[in-house]
Amino acid sequence: MTNPWRGEVEIVIDGAPRAMRLTLGALAELEASLGEDTLVALVERFETGRFSSRDVLALIVAGLRGGGWQGRAGDLMQAEIAGGPVAAAKAAALLLAQAFGPVEAADAV
Repeated sequence: MTNPWRGEVEIVIDGAPRAMRLTLGALAELEASLGEDTLVALVERFETGRFSSRDVLALIVAGLRGGGWQGRAGDLMQAEIAGGPVAAAKAAALLLAQAFGPVEAADAV
């Protein structure tokens, strides 16, 4: 079970629930992987619906790593995410929102 007050979001990968969390290190890794100087551009892309699958994957990887996962993006290429791409995008958006202050799950959907 995840703790939204810690900025955690759950995602189910290959049938196993995992906690994602954007720690400071995970945020720095995210900025580097996306080539952004700030996260503002990424937040704006999600707010306006102009995000890419690359953005979603980068957020999930950073969140998983912030939650203690030791894998890499390539490890997720064949993984099954419960709910498919739509659920992955929702989890990524919620994760980004949680990083800057807890929100209720119903508020983010």
